[in-house]
Amino acid sequence: MLNWSERLEDSLFRKSRTMAPPWGPVLRLLRYPVAIIRDWLAGDINVRAMSLAYTTLLSLVPLMVFSFSILKGLGARGDLHYILHQFFRPLGNAANQLTESVLQFVTNMRGDVLGSIGLAFLVYTVIATIQKVEASFNFVWRVERPRSFARRFTEYLSVMILGPILLAVAVGLLASAQHSPFAQWLDAIAPLAWVMASLGQMVPYVIVAAVFTFMYAFIPNTQVQLRAALIGGVTAGIIWALVGQAFTTFILYSSQMMAVYTGFAIVLTTLIWVYLSWLILLIGAQLAFYVQFPQYLRHGQEPVELTGSAREQAGLSVMYLIGRDYGAGGTYWTCNALAAELDIPSTALSPVLACLERGGLIVATENEQFLPARDLGQIRLISVIDAVRTRHSGRLMIDVRPVPSAVSVMSELETAIDDKLGQRSLKDLIASP
Repeated sequence: MLNWSERLEDSLFRKSRTMAPPWGPVLRLLRYPVAIIRDWLAGDINVRAMSLAYTTLLSLVPLMVFSFSILKGLGARGDLHYILHQFFRPLGNAANQLTESVLQFVTNMRGDVLGSIGLAFLVYTVIATIQKVEASFNFVWRVERPRSFARRFTEYLSVMILGPILLAVAVGLLASAQHSPFAQWLDAIAPLAWVMASLGQMVPYVIVAAVFTFMYAFIPNTQVQLRAALIGGVTAGIIWALVGQAFTTFILYSSQMMAVYTGFAIVLTTLIWVYLSWLILLIGAQLAFYVQFPQYLRHGQEPVELTGSAREQAGLSVMYLIGRDYGAGGTYWTCNALAAELDIPSTALSPVLACLERGGLIVATENEQFLPARDLGQIRLISVIDAVRTRHSGRLMIDVRPVPSAVSVMSELETAIDDKLGQRSLKDLIASP
């Protein structure tokens, strides 16, 4: 019998899916903050945010050097100062000092000063940061396969080049709009001037939400819906703004702590703020994932496994869907698409797909799409069952000491399955009504 917490969880995550108004929509919306708070308390997101905060402090200057070089070539050197200051603004009076210090480091960083070893270390820190960010986002999105080396090189290099350019263009357009004759005319009207000033204060947060949305859509090695990325980005941007205001207030009214830590207080507060920023970013990514895959809301990061019969059913269903659409010339299936079609988490379906791959029944393309490994008429249904049962991956398997009576029953079962399926192929299954 379920206790009160299990009944509450069952009502919130399962029964609410078919519950009628007025409580149905409310509970379905409430599932998201409850699931995110549960994942936050579990600790996995906290650990990854701490790791990213540490790596960010090492790679901040190298990243700024790269961006500074691009912006300097475009004549937009001042935009880097603006972006840095907006990031450090929640630190209060220390924001100006930190901004100038980072820019001074960037200015002093030259190849002839650092030497080959120093440059190699800086390049390593940048690459490590990018890989850790991708690994954290793939963890949130339950993606087990990272990008290939070729895709990492081309896609990350494109973002590192285009990112500063797009930010410089956005900041430049906003600055031009603020000094345009139309904006000056609006400033002359008192009510409209107040509205324009309020909108001007919201611009940095809009940029933050746009950057978050872009990261959610691009970094995970899977196809992310724009709707899910936008909801996660806007929510994370709002949380980032609210936490920033609270953090600024805390800094202003914690003079005693500043007096105790003296000069080290800037380092401490900076580390805390970088950690909070990464934590908010990962929470937004978690929300975007749940928006796209609500079937994960109840399970979260807990490992989910299928029963033996469910694995066999999933294997036959996967082969049916892949073979049907491949033969009809339709779209190819990915792991997430198959999981959504079968209404199960992709983490539970991934071992089944791995078994089918090891059995030589399907192959994965460079875009993580699955195709039949051979002609549909040559794929026997009994081979699908056998692959799901025996082609395990990622775990050590052991043999059970045989007991004659049990072995006899299993032999009868295997014979019955073979007699029932006979020579039926995947092509026959697809052609059947």
